[in-house]
Amino acid sequence: MTRETADGTPGGTTGRATVEAKDQATGRATAEAKGRAAGKETAEVRGGAAGPVRKVAVVGGGPGGLYTAALLKRLDPTREITVWERNAPDDTFGFGVVLSDETLGGIEHADPVVHEALKAEFVRWDDIDIVHRGVRHRSGGHGFAALGRRRLLEILHERCRSLGVELRFRTEAPHPARLARTYDLVVAADGVHSTTREAFADVFRPTLTGHRCRYIWLAADFALDAFRFEVAETEHGVMQLHGYPYSADASTVIVEMREEVWRAAGFGELDEGESVERCAKIFSEALGGRPLRSRNSQWTAFRTVVNERWSHGNVVLLGDAAHTAHFSIGSGTKLAVEDALALAACLTEQDTTAAALAAYEQERRPVVASTQRAARASLEWFENVGLYLGQRPRQFAFNLLTRSRRVTHDNLRLRDAHFTGSVEREFGCPPGTPPMFTPFRLRGLTLPNRVVVSPMDMYSAVDGVPGDFHLVHLGARALGGAGLVMTEMVCVSETGRITPGCAGLYTGRQTEAWRRITDFVHARSPGGAIGVQLGHSGRKGSTRLMWEGIDQPLPDGNWPLVAASPLPYLPGGQTPRQLSRAQLTDIREQFTAATWRAARAGFDLLELHCAHGYLLSGFLSPLTNRRTDAYGGSLAKRLRFPLEVFDAVRGVWPEERPMTVRISATDWAEGGTTAEDAVEIARAFAAHGADAIDVSTGQVVAEEEPDFGRSYQTPFADRIRHEVGIPVIAVGAISSWDDVNSLILAGRTDLVALARPHLYDPHWTLHAAAEQGYEGPGVAWPEPYRAGSRPPRTGRTDAPKPRLSLGT
Repeated sequence: MTRETADGTPGGTTGRATVEAKDQATGRATAEAKGRAAGKETAEVRGGAAGPVRKVAVVGGGPGGLYTAALLKRLDPTREITVWERNAPDDTFGFGVVLSDETLGGIEHADPVVHEALKAEFVRWDDIDIVHRGVRHRSGGHGFAALGRRRLLEILHERCRSLGVELRFRTEAPHPARLARTYDLVVAADGVHSTTREAFADVFRPTLTGHRCRYIWLAADFALDAFRFEVAETEHGVMQLHGYPYSADASTVIVEMREEVWRAAGFGELDEGESVERCAKIFSEALGGRPLRSRNSQWTAFRTVVNERWSHGNVVLLGDAAHTAHFSIGSGTKLAVEDALALAACLTEQDTTAAALAAYEQERRPVVASTQRAARASLEWFENVGLYLGQRPRQFAFNLLTRSRRVTHDNLRLRDAHFTGSVEREFGCPPGTPPMFTPFRLRGLTLPNRVVVSPMDMYSAVDGVPGDFHLVHLGARALGGAGLVMTEMVCVSETGRITPGCAGLYTGRQTEAWRRITDFVHARSPGGAIGVQLGHSGRKGSTRLMWEGIDQPLPDGNWPLVAASPLPYLPGGQTPRQLSRAQLTDIREQFTAATWRAARAGFDLLELHCAHGYLLSGFLSPLTNRRTDAYGGSLAKRLRFPLEVFDAVRGVWPEERPMTVRISATDWAEGGTTAEDAVEIARAFAAHGADAIDVSTGQVVAEEEPDFGRSYQTPFADRIRHEVGIPVIAVGAISSWDDVNSLILAGRTDLVALARPHLYDPHWTLHAAAEQGYEGPGVAWPEPYRAGSRPPRTGRTDAPKPRLSLGT
């Protein structure tokens, strides 16, 4: 992934934090330079008017700008509204536009005239075809509506003119600061290359992110009968086609491929006509041998636009100027039209322009952020489509359909039960069995289902001894049906604890206390398993209990810390001592002794904690390992001590019992562990005998900037699974059984670990089974609880419904 500065120049391939800072700095510099060139224009922007908006300037004559103008004029015919468009009326990028029923509903309520005109033009279809290695699978029930982009513009031109909006084509808009002084409102709908956004980059603070694929927007003179995705495996690499009909006799066709594939195939040396001809030849089967056509079509790389602010005084960003979302999940036109609807409504509802623009951004920002997260997941799936070529065609198709996480297993089953059922059968789901309740085997351990209770520190042990709290906590979750219950990080020494309340396995008393818990799980949760996570706090030790101040040093009674390098975790925190060779040997022996005790305590699985900035993780990350000896420097050297510990542990852990390793697949910080590093780390542990990799992220350095979102860590697990060929456990903001089913059936993970959902509901897995109507061997209600296996009634639900409403 590359980033670009705010003025559109290449920004290199440096990491997120540094590049965003450069983007913002460049944007500010660009804005200041433009301001100096234009006198004081950038500084003279009007604030939000207290009175009504009478004069409106719209910069950009695309669908978003035109529809905004039409709505504002319709709501108040006395307004003077002018639209500037630098291009000709029929100049467009692309051919077809897809709009959702939700967007159309908003248009219908806001402007029935436009809605009726659009409805007369739409072509509709329900099916998606996925073609993989010559095999086509069709999924139905999706519902699409599309029309030609030129026709959409014509409809909006006609509507604007009929309402009295002034349209100025082939005309550059005045400088936005000048517009802001002479108009009550300036709507910047001037696209991804917005000059308005550039002029005020120091206020809007844009970040433009480039991506790894090149694409070209083309058309075919026939109508596809479905939304079609097709993958071509060429001698140069993987290429993909996205196609859909937009009229009775025409289809949009987008051809996309990784930058390196594009270069290897020689597209950079071809003119427009040659590129079009080559694309038609590559995808001749999808096109039925028909040619493709272009309209000043150029190969380009998609850019994701994000702005910290969407308004400045009486200037507001709309559509691609404010945000972009990859074409693979829908149309940017959809977002722009929805922006227009929200902006018009807020200007009607609020007393001042300032209040209206604030309300507009508050309403739209969460929706756009959600769309952008889905779009990013989708575009990254297509960037990495080569990872999935080995999947069976049906699973590949399901993986593609659920790539953005907006379409899920349950949702797809409602749309097309036949297709989803065929994917489940191919996966190996017995009839009536959701994917999450299929068994999974690791060495001699067979788990009845794919749900894992993730390790969660409880900080409730005394002298490292787990007590009644742990028995109830872990026992309740085992009774709750999870296939595998994991302990918190169990420390291998007293000085290896995070807090005084952390549990350990460095004494016989602790061993016997853990045995009490494992015996309960094995006796009361038949088929369920319990695993132990072994670790050492490293530089993150000697801190307070979480609820007393997470990661804060103890007020007294501190113990000395050790780490790969003498770097404190927090500024002003305790500085650890760098471990000597002799100390490394001692710690390795502590792990070995704890492993022996774990086996004696009856644990079914052992996980080595090499994540979250604790001791072994501290060796792996270049941000925390600054050693110059054999244990620091290259990744291979940073891996050396964690692998030595793994080998020692594996050597005493019973052969038939599995071992997993938890890693932080990224540090979320500049210069830290990358996704590529994580693949190599996983590959190294797999070569040494790890049975699965538990893929988490972050918590390695305090200055991290995580990219939070629903199942946000899963792509790292997905990549490791497919590149290394080892089973993985996915974690991170996964909370619904629908998501668990989706991830497993798509082949993105083998097991799913949930933490907070199990704190909210210890019987999460049992309830997931009940909600899906599943009663098979993948989960069993404890006999004393069986009477509660159906949701209790909450009140009367059979009251007669109203049949008639009388108007007044």
